[in-house]
Amino acid sequence: MNKLISIVGASGVGKTALVHALAKSHHFATAFEQHDERPFQALFKQDKRYALANQMDYFLLRAEQEKELRTSSHIGLLDGGLDLDFHGFTRLFLNRNLLSQNEFDLCRQLYALIRETLPMPELIVSLKTDEETVADRMSKRRRINIAGAEDTALFNSYLDKWLASIPSHQILELDVTNESIEYTQSVERILNELAGW
Repeated sequence: MNKLISIVGASGVGKTALVHALAKSHHFATAFEQHDERPFQALFKQDKRYALANQMDYFLLRAEQEKELRTSSHIGLLDGGLDLDFHGFTRLFLNRNLLSQNEFDLCRQLYALIRETLPMPELIVSLKTDEETVADRMSKRRRINIAGAEDTALFNSYLDKWLASIPSHQILELDVTNESIEYTQSVERILNELAGW
């Protein structure tokens, strides 16, 4: 079973860009969020009744991605991931009344069941930047976004609460506010972190 890295952070922080930059600099097996390909994402954007179906679909996708990455001959690299989908997006959607409490509880049960069968990533890279930077980055991309720049602070508070429960040696926190489009500094930090693997 190979090791796994997940890149987490608010929408627009640069998770996908960093995964692409890492994949160019080193041999990784990668998995992405697949916004446009998921069957309920666009429906959820238009109608909150699809929120639960969307979250269930993402949880199952993330579980399948983790299983596949663990069998690769290279270290696995996740753009987002199961834990981000639950601790970030699902909690945000509950707060925004896009999910009922009962629907949230169902998501929590599925997440817990999956995590009982799949181990946590060996490294969680947490990206942070300010709301203004997030808004600028989100304005330049063409993709379905359920969460917006205005959700950044609340989203980060959910991630911080989750990350506080994770051993510190499994977390690498990066401020990517002033990063170049190639994410040179972050790539170097992450590769240095992996040097002992």
